Amino acid sequence: MSEEKKLFQEGKPLKASSRPLTGMRKAISQKMCESYFQNPVVTLTTEIDMTEAAGFRKKWNGEQEEEGCKLSFLDMIIAAVAHALHNHPSFNARLEEQKIYFLDEVHVGFAVDLNGRGLVVPVIRDADGRNLAELAEERARLVEKVLSGRGEPGDFSGGTFTVTNLGSYGIDAFTPIINAPECGILGVGRIVKKPVAVEDEVVIRSRMVLSLTHDHRLNDGGPAAKFLREIGDRLEHPEWMKKDCIKI
Repeated sequence: MSEEKKLFQEGKPLKASSRPLTGMRKAISQKMCESYFQNPVVTLTTEIDMTEAAGFRKKWNGEQEEEGCKLSFLDMIIAAVAHALHNHPSFNARLEEQKIYFLDEVHVGFAVDLNGRGLVVPVIRDADGRNLAELAEERARLVEKVLSGRGEPGDFSGGTFTVTNLGSYGIDAFTPIINAPECGILGVGRIVKKPVAVEDEVVIRSRMVLSLTHDHRLNDGGPAAKFLREIGDRLEHPEWMKKDCIKI
């Protein structure tokens, strides 16, 4: 029996206590408050079909098994985001001193939970210029580095867009908070097999919800919907990821 299940069955008494808001928890608190109260945001959600993506990932991992590089769904999502940003540059931008700065580099951050000790966002630099193997290797390298406590300031700086994934925790959809000064963040839910209608027939498909929170000062609902739709389309039809390089 797992420790979690044992605690659930036996119950664990609550103990009144307090502790100062310091260190990483204080830094996270300040950053989240700054972003939440200063940015007028909207969250859009859409459910996409991940059946083809699941098949692509399974085949890719089978072919790359000897290389020892395992492709995750997060890698595929980051690749889709990095590519879509080229067609929607207003999401690879930031607002500073009443000027909108459009960035020519795509550095995608991804949230990593430090086993309850806090949350960090390592950044994959030039994510649009990496093929899937390179992207997966860099993501795995950064995760191992930050979880072992060896993360450096440079690993967390310079991001232009962030992806946060709670699918592994059984979450379907949520409203992520922008990692300021970025202007958007993509929330990823779990992949669930469910019956859906396809050409008037009910079939079982793998479905996933994407939640895009964006700063309404830089983008209205229409452009945000198109950006989110392109990410979804690229995940629903992943064959383009076979290219040696993601970048256009």
